[in-house]
Amino acid sequence: KCYYGSWNADSSPNVILIDFKELIPQKNDIKKMLWDDYKIDSLNADWGFEEPMLWSWSVGMLLSFIEKELPEKKIVGQFHEWLSGFAVLFLKNCGSNIKTVFTTHATMLGRTIAGSGEDLYNILDSINPEERAYRYGVQDKFLAERASANKADIFTTVSEITGIEAEKILLRKPDVILNNGLTIKSFPTIEETSIRHHITKTMIREFLTFYFFPYYTFDLEHNLTFFIVGRYEYKNKGIDVMIKTLGKLNEELKKENSERTVSVFFWIPMGVKGVNVELLENKNSYRHIKTYVQSNSQDILDKIILDVINSKTPGVKTLFTRDFLKNLEKDLVMFKRQGNPPISTHNVIGAENDPLLNELQAQGLDNREDDKVKVILYPVYLTGADGLLDLPYYDALAGSHLGIFPSYYEPWGYTPVEAAALGVASITTDLSGFGRFIEKKVTRKKNALKGIYVLKRFNKSEEQFINDLLKTMLDFVNLSHEDRVKNKLIAKNLAALTDWKYFVQNYITAHNMAFDKKS
Repeated sequence: KCYYGSWNADSSPNVILIDFKELIPQKNDIKKMLWDDYKIDSLNADWGFEEPMLWSWSVGMLLSFIEKELPEKKIVGQFHEWLSGFAVLFLKNCGSNIKTVFTTHATMLGRTIAGSGEDLYNILDSINPEERAYRYGVQDKFLAERASANKADIFTTVSEITGIEAEKILLRKPDVILNNGLTIKSFPTIEETSIRHHITKTMIREFLTFYFFPYYTFDLEHNLTFFIVGRYEYKNKGIDVMIKTLGKLNEELKKENSERTVSVFFWIPMGVKGVNVELLENKNSYRHIKTYVQSNSQDILDKIILDVINSKTPGVKTLFTRDFLKNLEKDLVMFKRQGNPPISTHNVIGAENDPLLNELQAQGLDNREDDKVKVILYPVYLTGADGLLDLPYYDALAGSHLGIFPSYYEPWGYTPVEAAALGVASITTDLSGFGRFIEKKVTRKKNALKGIYVLKRFNKSEEQFINDLLKTMLDFVNLSHEDRVKNKLIAKNLAALTDWKYFVQNYITAHNMAFDKKS
């Protein structure tokens, strides 16, 4: 069954939804055909393989039907990832004249190898991809991806770094690179980002107040907010090296007796079993104090104005009544706590064996009073209604100062682009697709403000990379307010280079190449 309608998105594109349930009884016949024709071994495959296989096979059937109904039309199909690749194989099998473009955003095997801890880029030239796929139990998806890449008229990847990987693993060099873009006009202007930053920074500071201040205080005027956001891929996302670097940054700032503190958010969704109750109590106590002060604010304001008019210096005795101070003192007693602030906003499932939490402890990042680097693991999605920070994803980014994305495996990497589009500086690496793209656009002048800092990680040891990352973080911490503002402008301008109005041309090129290719 097919359902025709329009997508609830900008420009309302037409869309066909396919209900492929009727194909389920034929799944073993399709698997046999895929083995006979393409040697795709799906004998032990589960529904995670079978569902996309059935869906994309039905997509191929639909396209074949459309081709017969519209014989005068030239048709090209654009297929993303191995999940849709079976449509390519169906069309080739039935002798269709529809041209096919297949795009991989990350090879199944490459991501698996990198995530396992193996040094993917150092072993690319020597591995037997098929043997590795069987070793890791991803042979069904790997073989489907390889067949799709090689049978498509045109093969593409989303970045240069993924192209290098695909050539070795899928045995085909991409014909075109299809970079991922943003619709820049949907992001705020530079003037709007300044306003948004001020508003959301205030909300982040309020969160930091009830998170840390029951235990001890520090100067929020000299506090910077860093963050990492994304899937929980400990090594691939560079979370491991980030924590090690933060440990060194903490020690350096202590050594320098810096007036700066750095609050670092790990916005990484994980399995949790409820919010930290102590934190909820802190928030409630803080809100009670805030509400009480606000209820007396008009009276306090009137007294300030009167003192100013009478050429008096406003003071505690003239501004606050004895009852006000007594009640406030009681509230503050309820607000204060012993010990250190929590590391995580929520109770993480399996926390005792969690590599992120264990590495924070190993690096001495446990939120002691003398720590210059404060850490907050925020293991839930930023929905804007989580009961703590209450900021949606883009607003949380906009209220921060620096995004850190030290990825080891990142075929493209939208987060530094999104941060830049919101006027937030970021750090990425030359092992990310976006990093390699933007590196050519960033100034190479030594010590210059860059907006987006692309660090070399390709063919570098972990120790070398951590030292480079530490220097970049330290330099950023020591920037003046004026230089941070300039950095925001540079980042915003660099983000504009990824607009779809530029990158769409690559898709047009790929589709035209497919039409020009002889079957």
